[in-house]
Amino acid sequence: MDGVAYQRALGRELQQMRMRRRWTRAQLVRRLPVELSAQALASYETGTRSCTVVRFVELCMALETSPHDLLERVHDQVSRDDHPASLKVDLTRLALDDRQPLAPARRWAAAEVGRQAGGSRDLDLSALESLAALCGLPVVELVRMLRQD
Repeated sequence: MDGVAYQRALGRELQQMRMRRRWTRAQLVRRLPVELSAQALASYETGTRSCTVVRFVELCMALETSPHDLLERVHDQVSRDDHPASLKVDLTRLALDDRQPLAPARRWAAAEVGRQAGGSRDLDLSALESLAALCGLPVVELVRMLRQD
């Protein structure tokens, strides 16, 4: 079992749920029954820090979601391999991709190709997370789109 993958997947889910509600970290922190800093919440969302079971339940309650449902989504993400450790991306193909959600990724890929940085790039999970955030997509969706022929 890959504990880091679970922490990252949980963090992504927490962040996406917060963002869907259009809450800042500070707004979510204010909804918690026990004090938590926005910085600590950020470390949960990035998967760099694990939370206790009690903190996890508090976050779920504040986000108005079932802990069971959230854990099930996290487990499904980790076990489906939708969040690879890295993904080889064809920059030339991405620079020509006309799907609207990928517009920011397309501009980045075109700039990389223009710098003659090569035709492909291995993006690690951190880079995939950054690119997904840039595109306003969940990492799972970005990976699916990049894997499509």
